[in-house]
Amino acid sequence: MNPMLHIRTVVFKVTQAEMAQIAGAGQAAVSRWENNATFPTRAQLERIRSEAMTRGLDWDDSWFFEAPAEAAQ
Repeated sequence: MNPMLHIRTVVFKVTQAEMAQIAGAGQAAVSRWENNATFPTRAQLERIRSEAMTRGLDWDDSWFFEAPAEAAQ
């Protein structure tokens, strides 16, 4: 599973539009991240991490680079 798709669907459980709002991006950008066409900026990654902490979600920065093995099944 794509790392950003994992973060959106498994960790946050939100739509692309909602993830876009969290990251300060557009929905089309989230789609491109999930299709490996582009990658979020450092500022966007920091916003995503910060929001995960604010929501009290389990978090691991390595998910930005590789989804957990169990998510790939």
